[in-house]
Amino acid sequence: MDIKQIQDLIKFVSKSGVNEVSIEEQDFKITIKTNQEPTYVTATVPAVAPVAAAPVAQAAAPAPVATPAAPAANNDANLITIKSPMIGTFYRSAGPGKPSFVNIGDDINTGSVLCIVEAMKLFNEIESEVSGKIVKILVEDAQPVEYDQPLFLVEPK
Repeated sequence: MDIKQIQDLIKFVSKSGVNEVSIEEQDFKITIKTNQEPTYVTATVPAVAPVAAAPVAQAAAPAPVATPAAPAANNDANLITIKSPMIGTFYRSAGPGKPSFVNIGDDINTGSVLCIVEAMKLFNEIESEVSGKIVKILVEDAQPVEYDQPLFLVEPK
């Protein structure tokens, strides 16, 4: 990639509203970041490697509810696995220095807030759909989680 192509790419990024673009070729890698608010545009530049697509913004919805899965494949077949309803970053508390929403051994009820999953700078409280006792927390604080990734094991009441 020559300097002219890099300059064209920088101009494209600044005009398009895209927040970040990364391009990798054989022995060349470039990342261009801007400080502007993203507008979530997906595009490609002719004669240049494809531009990374930004996720599509979604309308604000009520806080998602964690869905209990079938019994966990664990030593105790009666445990329920609570899984992440979205991709994001898992947080056990409302903020640094604040107490965790739940700990191992805590009794929970339907609607109890279990954790927060941050997705696209939105903090979504994950609520329980089951009543029971937290047996195991499967994710460390501030770790990324995938959609449908197990978060908690619960012994139902």
